[in-house]
Amino acid sequence: MTAPMDIVIFGLSLTSSWGNGHATTYRALIRGLADQGHRVLFLERDVPWYAAQRDLPDPQFCELELYDDPEQVLARHADRLRAADAVIVGSYVPDGIGLIDRLAAMDLRRFCFYDIDTPVTLARLRQGEEEYLARRQIPLFDLYLSFSGGQVLNELQRDWGARRAEALFCSVDAQRYHPTDEPKIWDLGYLGTYSPDRQVRLNELLIEPARARPDLRFVVAGPQYPDSLDWPGNVDRIDHLPPEKHASFYSRQRFTLNVTRDDMIAAGWSPSVRLFEAAACATPVISDPWPGLDGLFPEDEAILIARSRDDVLTALCKPEKAACAIGQTARRIVATSHTGAARAQDLLRALSPGAGARPPRHEPFLEGSTQ
Repeated sequence: MTAPMDIVIFGLSLTSSWGNGHATTYRALIRGLADQGHRVLFLERDVPWYAAQRDLPDPQFCELELYDDPEQVLARHADRLRAADAVIVGSYVPDGIGLIDRLAAMDLRRFCFYDIDTPVTLARLRQGEEEYLARRQIPLFDLYLSFSGGQVLNELQRDWGARRAEALFCSVDAQRYHPTDEPKIWDLGYLGTYSPDRQVRLNELLIEPARARPDLRFVVAGPQYPDSLDWPGNVDRIDHLPPEKHASFYSRQRFTLNVTRDDMIAAGWSPSVRLFEAAACATPVISDPWPGLDGLFPEDEAILIARSRDDVLTALCKPEKAACAIGQTARRIVATSHTGAARAQDLLRALSPGAGARPPRHEPFLEGSTQ
């Protein structure tokens, strides 16, 4: 058994899932660590847009501190930061570049970056945009934890100067995401914050099928969709759905849709937390294609791939027994390899004293696939 670790995380948000997928990712991971006896301090910048939408203001599975001034929080926790087994800074942390520089100067035992947005991060750095991470800072970290696996890990080490890059996919809390056995009220649904590049595929894979099948019911949940969007009459809209309602939401759908941002598709091996959540609820998933998806969920066995509106319409005609079998297979895969407990073990292995640099690979691989 791994000796208890003390881990400090500076993350975008733990307290609010509004408009971001970071909160649910951190919650599952940290619960998994806590259940295995590890101690976590989560430090979150107190910003008004999350303060108004907090659905977990007092987590019981870790220490939480909201802070206003990065300098003050570093001074207040200086001793603990230096003594911690690992200090992790996440992507999109406000004033992240300055925070990283200050932490790098503190002689930490192990300094890590957790990029929950790796393809987006690298795309922006290529364009010279440095919002929360500077290109020069990548070699400062002992370990670069990446939301994406596959070839991007080689790229991080070869082209960006990362000392060591490891995949740390998002995960799901299996105790909170499971079938609720509620009646099905939607034929196809989608949960996700508005994104212009995702909207193109959402239009093709949900809005167009809804127009083609006015006899079926559809739903889209998530914030920040423009008021100008023209939703068909058979598409229900839910602005914000807190995590405690996700399992019910997925369980009431015959199928759920997964659509992916352009940068994630280009990088491959970048599963979203929503994909794991839906699968944990045994809801059969229809997804746009991207490299590595079939390595996570075998096509037609654990997931359905849609490249066009017609593929979605065909999937919606699939017999109930066959659809249920796909959902159950996906649920077994998630229960084996993609829970918070499994991801906590992935992190602990990456942080273990004997963990060394990963040898170069040129074939996609799945972290945690042997669990």
